[in-house]
Amino acid sequence: MINFFKALNPLSILWLAILLFVLRIGYLHSAPAQIEFAFARPFNRLLLPVSYQYAMRASVNVFFAAVLIFIQALLLNHLVNHYNLLGKPTFLPGLMYITVSGLFTPFLILSPPLLCNFLVIWILFKLFSFYKSNDVKSTAFDLGMIVAAGTILYLPFIYLFLVVWVGLLIFRPFNWREILAGVIGFATLFFFLAVYYYLNNSLGQFYNIWLPLGTKFPDSISIHYTSYLILIPVIVILVLCVVKLQQNFFKSYVQVRKSFQLLFVIFLIAALSFYVNTPFNIDHFLLCTIPAAVFFSYYFLYASRKWFYETLYLLLLISIVYFQFNTF
Repeated sequence: MINFFKALNPLSILWLAILLFVLRIGYLHSAPAQIEFAFARPFNRLLLPVSYQYAMRASVNVFFAAVLIFIQALLLNHLVNHYNLLGKPTFLPGLMYITVSGLFTPFLILSPPLLCNFLVIWILFKLFSFYKSNDVKSTAFDLGMIVAAGTILYLPFIYLFLVVWVGLLIFRPFNWREILAGVIGFATLFFFLAVYYYLNNSLGQFYNIWLPLGTKFPDSISIHYTSYLILIPVIVILVLCVVKLQQNFFKSYVQVRKSFQLLFVIFLIAALSFYVNTPFNIDHFLLCTIPAAVFFSYYFLYASRKWFYETLYLLLLISIVYFQFNTF
């Protein structure tokens, strides 16, 4: 299967759609009749004075989530090939994104982190363009606005503002004006929201929105043991990717090296910002799937032992489907 997706074959799009369906069969088999989709979490419902919660049939919810994931997979695949991050055109990023986004059942339904992944891809397009740009102040301003929009939708997204700063430091010589442009872009959206609340005599409610940022980082989190089991092949692939990247790191173009550094930063920041999302929901880690998919793609593209990497990927697929059918 991996070898088929290594080439940029348009037929791969059909197989991606089939795989997308296969990775959801198990959940649809045991899903409840209806699933609530709350596109606003408790902390930001004050910002969205509209109906924010809908009860959907499980099949409808999963279908719309699958459509969004499929579109994101194609966008991510285009991003990776456009900036030549893997050294050759391939459909592996799309394949890996669809695979990783099916790891846990909360990943399979509509959620704010899923919607925010569109913004993560948009941010990456703009950050990767820094490398060959002379003046990026307007782009930095746009990035601040994008992060602000994502923060309204999902508060932990605010930490991706650090990614904008890190991207500026990685791709550009230090320029305080560019950094300030990002801050102004972020502040602009919330300034207008603050004015709206002030005019409605509810500025105190606007302050309450930010209280979850003061949440203490937890000493431990409770995750079902099956989640740890399904992560075993994921961790193995990530370790092998690190080894492969280390072997080829200095053979790559400077832009590619910088891009992978940025993806690693996104992975860490997205993973560590989970504590703001109270109560804890595993769907938060959907924000990690984009950089993880690129890392997976790099390993499978350059792995040399076909029998090993094909078996490893098949083991990952079997684990995902098995734990969907068996909720224990």
